[in-house]
Amino acid sequence: MAHESFEQHRAHLFGLAYRMLGSVADAEDVVQDAFLRWQRADAVASPRAFLTTVVTRLCIDHLRSARVQREAYVGPWLPEPLVASDRPPPDADVERADTLSMAFLLVLERLSPVERAVFLLHDVFDYDFAEVARLVGKTTANCRQIAHRARKRVQAGRPR
Repeated sequence: MAHESFEQHRAHLFGLAYRMLGSVADAEDVVQDAFLRWQRADAVASPRAFLTTVVTRLCIDHLRSARVQREAYVGPWLPEPLVASDRPPPDADVERADTLSMAFLLVLERLSPVERAVFLLHDVFDYDFAEVARLVGKTTANCRQIAHRARKRVQAGRPR
């Protein structure tokens, strides 16, 4: 039963993790870690909220540890494009969508882990600020400020 309940949320969790981390492998690892925590958890009143919180915090932790690793890396650090094997051959619309997807991932790379989490949860996944605040462990007012700063950075295309 717990496995089936988790599977209902897997696509949402993977989407959140992938958008935060920019890597399919890292997103899958985070979702797997969330599943392990889900199995160890006692009765959970709201599975989606619990799992979203776990994935968000795991992603923030991963990004914070990855930042240290990136500082020593000299090559380009680009997010990995998400490729679906069952897609038709690329045409102009598909190429444009892939380019926009990559551009969005590059813009997200400019945000801090918390800014990225707040921006994605509120602006992309449409969570209200009270829920975002609970998920990232900040106040509602602070999340509004973080989202505002993140939007400005995204619009300006400049790093933090």
